[in-house]
Amino acid sequence: MSTVQILIDIPSQTLSLFGGDGACIRRYRVSTARNGAGELRGSFCTPRGRHIVRARIGAGAPLGAAFRGRRPTGEVWTPELAAANPGRDWILTRILWLSGTEPGHNRLGDVDSMRRYIYIHGTPDTEPMGVPLSIGCVRMRNRDVAELFDLVPAGTKVEIRA
Repeated sequence: MSTVQILIDIPSQTLSLFGGDGACIRRYRVSTARNGAGELRGSFCTPRGRHIVRARIGAGAPLGAAFRGRRPTGEVWTPELAAANPGRDWILTRILWLSGTEPGHNRLGDVDSMRRYIYIHGTPDTEPMGVPLSIGCVRMRNRDVAELFDLVPAGTKVEIRA
């Protein structure tokens, strides 16, 4: 089990990484859901509460590598690729797939974060950080999510607060 922990604070749009001694070792600007906080499937909200990193996807992929269905597409994001795919929800660079740990709140049934495909993932650097714009996930700058990915093993505890 990991000694690092992640705290995602929706009001401040920040993700903080804490070491085993409780000291903050990294802080990043993020973008959570445009629809705010919520757990219900189909709400397009960012779920609150206690989670763990269930899976780490994308090790070794280049910055900007695009994923669909958690698999690399072979594409690397460019403005031209974005222009050719208007409205695409870009999942880039790395994926930390979250699983809720609180049955009835963010695990199982219609509130299951993992079945909702809630990730911490990279997004185009043209997208603003510090502004809630996602459809439920926690978006990060590509360099930031690559750095975070290298610091957190599967099983890392993640708390999402609103």
